[in-house]
Amino acid sequence: MTVLHAAQALTPTGWQADLRLTVTEGRFSALEAGAAPLPGDTRVAVLVPGLPNLHSHAFQRGMAGLAERRGPSSDTFWTWRETMYRFALRMSPDEAEAVAAQAYLEMLESGFTRVGEFHYLHHGPDGRPYGNVAEMAERIAAAASLTGLRLSLLPVLYRWSNFGGAAPNEGQRRFVSDLDLFGRLVAESRAALATLPGATLGVAPHSLRAVTPEDLSASVALAEGGPVHIHVAEQVREVEDCLAWSGARPVQWLLDHAGLGPQWCLIHATHMTPDETTRCAQSGAVAGLCPVTEASLGDGIFPAPGFVAAGGRYGIGTDSNVLVGAADELRQLEYAQRLGERQRNVLAAPGASTGRALFDAAFAGGIQALAAEAGGLKLGAPADCVALAGTDPALLERHGDALLDGWIFAAGSRAVDAVWVAGRQVVADGRHRAREAVGARYAAVLRRLMAE
Repeated sequence: MTVLHAAQALTPTGWQADLRLTVTEGRFSALEAGAAPLPGDTRVAVLVPGLPNLHSHAFQRGMAGLAERRGPSSDTFWTWRETMYRFALRMSPDEAEAVAAQAYLEMLESGFTRVGEFHYLHHGPDGRPYGNVAEMAERIAAAASLTGLRLSLLPVLYRWSNFGGAAPNEGQRRFVSDLDLFGRLVAESRAALATLPGATLGVAPHSLRAVTPEDLSASVALAEGGPVHIHVAEQVREVEDCLAWSGARPVQWLLDHAGLGPQWCLIHATHMTPDETTRCAQSGAVAGLCPVTEASLGDGIFPAPGFVAAGGRYGIGTDSNVLVGAADELRQLEYAQRLGERQRNVLAAPGASTGRALFDAAFAGGIQALAAEAGGLKLGAPADCVALAGTDPALLERHGDALLDGWIFAAGSRAVDAVWVAGRQVVADGRHRAREAVGARYAAVLRRLMAE
């Protein structure tokens, strides 16, 4: 049993002062507000629920910063993708696990307690499946287990290189599976998660570029009611190619043909018309926004004001992991809207805190998108929580929602003091308990990869 005492804590009913939270077998078994701390309590200044990271490609953490040199002409998402392909082709299972562990450690240190791993690095460097087709998925699960990050695994179906079933290219060979192989991969991934507490499984048809309508239907059936995630409308060229193939824009096509609903998460959905934005919001699907990556790749700006006004739900993800930070994603989401709208505090209701609006939306949307157990600082919920350092300059003399504003807009990851997952402390004094060992392994992997 562990007892936490928070001077200020964000609960589902609002901020509570002097909240004692008893943790038994990984869950909150008792909560008492207005209580003095007792000897033996772990005392923290500010306690909030851990956030879900709904979209990650863990292996890309190893190439962060390597695509920041301009080529002979203008650089785009498509030129970045070629760099990513070259990097992906080098990595062994051991190396993929080491890179994922580094990414997951950083997620925990920044305030995330769950990740949705959009996992498509399936096969060997020559494109042939491993003898254990779920080898790479098991390495992702091992990295999550080592670091203590909760995992929602989303095996990716990737069959084609462009709309209409165009043959895949050589750079995609580690990703590509036919439907029979993908069915085995999903089944064995499900087995790989059986001993990982709180893990969930979904499927991820990569994009309308990479699956045909028939592939899409088959992959959704394999989800067995679990989450379905798909990249959509990230790039203008993608929208143009989809129009040429089908006569419809990507989000429009999904709305008309795929039966979108709360099970779905549309990753990016950057380029939508006002009608698509409203219909997408009304479908109940979650928009999976990755603001730092979307800015890094020059994708564009998500139409958040119209989407939110229509009742849309969204969550955040670190995607390419070029920068890993819960506050960084939330800040970039709001700042992109400010640049686009030429206004301030775009995603808050009149008179309300922007930090609180962003935090609440990302928490609820991430839980839905990853089919995770509803959490929060409440009786019976999983004890997944984050303590912020009240001594951080951006949090001094702040109370209530102003603490979230200070964390997201002024402090970032440096304000994260401690993190618990299932009541087990994995971060203390801002550092993960396994940082040295994980970091040393990661450094060795990067030395080899960069030497090639």
